[in-house]
Amino acid sequence: MHARTLSGWRRRARARPRDQPPVVDDAAEKTAAAAARSGGLKRRPAATGRRRDELGGRPRLGAVRGSGPGVGGGGAAAGGQRSLLAAAAVAMHRTARPRPPRRGRLPGARGLRAPPPPLLLLLTLVPMLPAPGAAAAPAPRPPVLLPAAAGPSVSLYLSEDEVRRLIGLDAELYYVRNDLISHYALSFNLLVPSETNFLHFTWHAKSKVEYKLGFQVDNFVAMDMPQVNISAQGEVPRTLSVFRVELSCTGKVDSEVMILMQLNLTVNSSKNFTVLNFKRRKMCYKKLEEVKTSALDKNTSRTIYDPVHAAPTTSTRVFYISVGVCCAVIFLVAIILAVLHLHSMKRIELDDSISASSSSQGLSQPSTQTTQYLRADTPNNATPITSSSGYPTLRIEKNDLRSVTLLEAKAKVKDIAISRERITLKDVLQEGTFGRIFHGILIDEKDPNKEKQAFVKTVKDQASEIQVTMMLTESCKLRGLHHRNLLPITHVCIEEGEKPMVILPYMNWGNLKLFLRQCKLVEANNPQAISQQDLVHMAIQIACGMSYLARREVIHKDLAARNCVIDDTLQVKITDNALSRDLFPMDYHCLGDNENRPVRWMALESLVNNEFSSASDVWAFGVTLWELMTLGQTPYVDIDPFEMAAYLKDGYRIAQPINCPDELFAVMACCWALDPEERPKFQQLVQCLTEFHAALGAYV
Repeated sequence: MHARTLSGWRRRARARPRDQPPVVDDAAEKTAAAAARSGGLKRRPAATGRRRDELGGRPRLGAVRGSGPGVGGGGAAAGGQRSLLAAAAVAMHRTARPRPPRRGRLPGARGLRAPPPPLLLLLTLVPMLPAPGAAAAPAPRPPVLLPAAAGPSVSLYLSEDEVRRLIGLDAELYYVRNDLISHYALSFNLLVPSETNFLHFTWHAKSKVEYKLGFQVDNFVAMDMPQVNISAQGEVPRTLSVFRVELSCTGKVDSEVMILMQLNLTVNSSKNFTVLNFKRRKMCYKKLEEVKTSALDKNTSRTIYDPVHAAPTTSTRVFYISVGVCCAVIFLVAIILAVLHLHSMKRIELDDSISASSSSQGLSQPSTQTTQYLRADTPNNATPITSSSGYPTLRIEKNDLRSVTLLEAKAKVKDIAISRERITLKDVLQEGTFGRIFHGILIDEKDPNKEKQAFVKTVKDQASEIQVTMMLTESCKLRGLHHRNLLPITHVCIEEGEKPMVILPYMNWGNLKLFLRQCKLVEANNPQAISQQDLVHMAIQIACGMSYLARREVIHKDLAARNCVIDDTLQVKITDNALSRDLFPMDYHCLGDNENRPVRWMALESLVNNEFSSASDVWAFGVTLWELMTLGQTPYVDIDPFEMAAYLKDGYRIAQPINCPDELFAVMACCWALDPEERPKFQQLVQCLTEFHAALGAYV
């Protein structure tokens, strides 16, 4: 049959009277005319290249942006007016070759010069064509503006990668573009592949727009309730962001599940809102393992006999003999390992004493010279470097201390409990909301005339049971460890009717962080000053104590200057973090998980994954060393705690302090490597700082 051109078809359409129905001579033209009368896309005026909506003259909002015409705007044509849908259908049926478009212009940009590609035309027609056997859909509505006077300029769409993953096309599927809603795109019930469990939506707003998000699932047996990685209500982000929806099947039954995601957008007031309904459907299948297991149970149930009435066989006796031999071997191996462990513990204690004496050689006498002083302000010059080391990772669950009850906490320290009569409280050294630290006197148990000074940690009357439990539990972190740079608890008082007390040995200059801040005040009543050599001496002592903990496989998880104490000989000891959250509340932040954490001292893996190891303690040591060189300044003071993880991922670190030597800052930067295996070990830090301290002494 002779192929008629598209332009000839249009000339006959213009020549025909408006009230006369079109004359078609084959099935294709009948189909095209029917599609035109049902309300397809209207033909765009040839005089302009811009797409206009018939209502109000606004630019159309296409449901798909990419290579091909968009979907949106425009209802059914009146009378005998031809539609773009009819023309495209006839052109595709008659295999008319479109004229190549001019450079820089998509096909179909003006008039009807070329039909769209068949695959993109299919994507354009999907929202308008009803499913097989379904009733005819009503005439589609035009795009509607979000209710705002000035316009919040909201956009919500599926990115090109997401559309390619779901449909297989290189295009963007817009639901809302610059406040214009595409009802065609919203009415389309998109089929989610069965192997796809996540949907990604891209959105942003140029002004304040609040949202509420909810889900409905018609079959909870086949699918769990959808989960999102954003809150159920809040504000639409001002920058381009992506949120994820998880559609996970239960694997219990085979079923097609209908999902409705409802998004309410509110502008200016609670009465002014827009409701967007996103429809999805997904096929969920029963897990193959369950099917195989059930089938196996049915087959084996016919062959299993009653073991009670079965006579013992030779194989059964052999089995029991084998089990007995294995148990005996395991018992012998356990005894051998216990003996080896005891020998290794003695060797570690000997190594600790040797390393402590060698690291403190020449450092026992603090420097009395004050040749160089530090200032609190810091410049912006940070150049991190990395080292090489490896650590085993220890995973710590959140709120692990809160699961301990008060009775359990008291039972753990019952063996070191003493009578309240042996404790005399003197001055209050530190005080928080519910906690206090006293300078106390401890009377010797055997000789009442002998007294020892001590730190006494206790709580006020209004302290809750959880706060008391946390104090007792955290105080036991260093219990039973013996090192010249550690300060574990020695006694507790847990008598009924009395406030619990924790007793530690006394250090007359008190908390290290408070001491460093006092050193910045060069006044008549406090002429205390400190040199760089003294600060490095303190850092070496902290590194020695942490090296001992690392060998004992003890993770501190809260190393900082606030959890160290110092005496008048500049000897520094590491303590636990009991009451630190109350006494230094500005150093701890809650990131929405109901747990106050030292965010500014934590390594990235601890912030993101709650993973703690000796490597994360090395990170905290680097921040503690920075505290020493800045005399107690707060790190990352200008960074929002909620942005710390992103800040660290981007490679940013705290700047090099003024008057801090490059070699010393290089040690800090080694501790802040993103990869835990690239951070140095504490023993390496002790050696490096000892050599640097000796070099400083040579120039003083």
